[in-house]
Amino acid sequence: QVQLVESGGGSVQAGGSLRLSCAASGYSTNSYSLGWFRQAPGKEREGVAGINSDGTTKYADSVKGRFTISQDNAKIIVYLQMNSLVAEDTAMYYCAAARRPWSWSFLLQPGIYNIWGQGTQVTVSS
Repeated sequence: QVQLVESGGGSVQAGGSLRLSCAASGYSTNSYSLGWFRQAPGKEREGVAGINSDGTTKYADSVKGRFTISQDNAKIIVYLQMNSLVAEDTAMYYCAAARRPWSWSFLLQPGIYNIWGQGTQVTVSS
């Protein structure tokens, strides 16, 4: 059974940076898709970035050029480096895992993910 443990959220001023981590355990394969989503109060959940075990990635337009998703394949840890943060990035951030890999074009669709982390809060003050 795949389990996810997130860390790295916090509070930062606009223009600052944070790095989120998500450690996945229980995978019986080295092929997978992992993603980061966020949800702000009163808003729908939004796909932020996703990555496949082969290294292909996809980003939401709102974070392109500011956020970078990366991974440690050996340990199945996915990172989200967030730079140039703005107040609109304030949200609860969730890591998500799919039991099998999907085409990169699907990585921001929540429906492909079977397991979700508990979430970590990111607050950006302007």
